[in-house]
Amino acid sequence: MFAVRIQREPFDAVAESAALAAGRTDVGAIVTFTGLCRADAGPDGAGLAALTLEHYPGMAEEEIERHVEEARRRWPLTGAIVVHRHGRLEPGDPIVFVATASSHRAAAFAAAEFLMDWLKTSAPFWKKEEPLDVARSGGWVEAKASDDTAADRWRE
Repeated sequence: MFAVRIQREPFDAVAESAALAAGRTDVGAIVTFTGLCRADAGPDGAGLAALTLEHYPGMAEEEIERHVEEARRRWPLTGAIVVHRHGRLEPGDPIVFVATASSHRAAAFAAAEFLMDWLKTSAPFWKKEEPLDVARSGGWVEAKASDDTAADRWRE
């Protein structure tokens, strides 16, 4: 099973993981990552009331699918699921879910890290912060050099 979804609704990480293993006897490892909206984010770490994620419908799914295919070329995966939310999210809300399955753990771990590093640096999503303190101005989130550095290890 290989799936990519972008949705406004919350997802069930346990059900998504179970779907990768359902009826399979060739899966030896499933690695999952769930990203959550943090309250300590926001302008200058002053606190976040909400984060609004926007995307380019159609293009975002295609780009994520392209990177799932790249992960399949690099590692012997038996499945992968990427679910990314959009819309207004509050601290504690799940934002992204990545799960990779393989016969062996090393491939599942590497593929999950590869996909998350790509999602953090290059996926066509835009994030706007809404600070807790309404007197502070929120704004669009800038790319982080540390995320780019993490993604550099996957460049061929």
